[in-house]
Amino acid sequence: MDIKKQLMNYLPINQQEVEDKKLMLDLLDTQEHLFTRVNRCAHFTASAWVVNQTKDKVLMAYHNLYDSWAWLGGHADGNRNLLEVAMKEVKEESSLREVRPLSEEIFSMEVLTVDGHDKRGHYIPSHLHLNVTYLLEADEKEPLKIKPDENSQVGWFNLDEAIEASNEEWFKERIYTKLNVKLQREFVENKTNQIK
Repeated sequence: MDIKKQLMNYLPINQQEVEDKKLMLDLLDTQEHLFTRVNRCAHFTASAWVVNQTKDKVLMAYHNLYDSWAWLGGHADGNRNLLEVAMKEVKEESSLREVRPLSEEIFSMEVLTVDGHDKRGHYIPSHLHLNVTYLLEADEKEPLKIKPDENSQVGWFNLDEAIEASNEEWFKERIYTKLNVKLQREFVENKTNQIK
């Protein structure tokens, strides 16, 4: 599905998503090269909230750049199918072979600020990541491996532990908590209602 159509169809769950959706759509209409790093002010990225089959654990990686446990994901790098990007990044960053989307629709969206930093000997100026998140599922028994140039650990966490593991307060408060609440609403509560 076309990313602009996906964004337009997405129903924000809070004010942050309302504002970020407007900004993403505005930039899509006014900026070029948003799917490559050629646009040094802003570009699209895709992240994944990877849950186990019982949906009570989430996969996190300890990212070297941010010195924190975080979700998995990366840059679009020319691919406008951001679900494909999210799945590819999860496999690359964790060595998981089998990852499946629980929906092909966007699960969450957020505009993220990235401070200027050095990467492989080059300075990358501060910029925005226009990030969409997909909900993926994987088998927690499948072996995991790190991707040494990006992360130093990969592991499964209980939902609350995943939030606590992060060193990034804004992500803990604004993103990971939101993802867990939405996960529980859509899967845990729905399952409970189906049983009744």
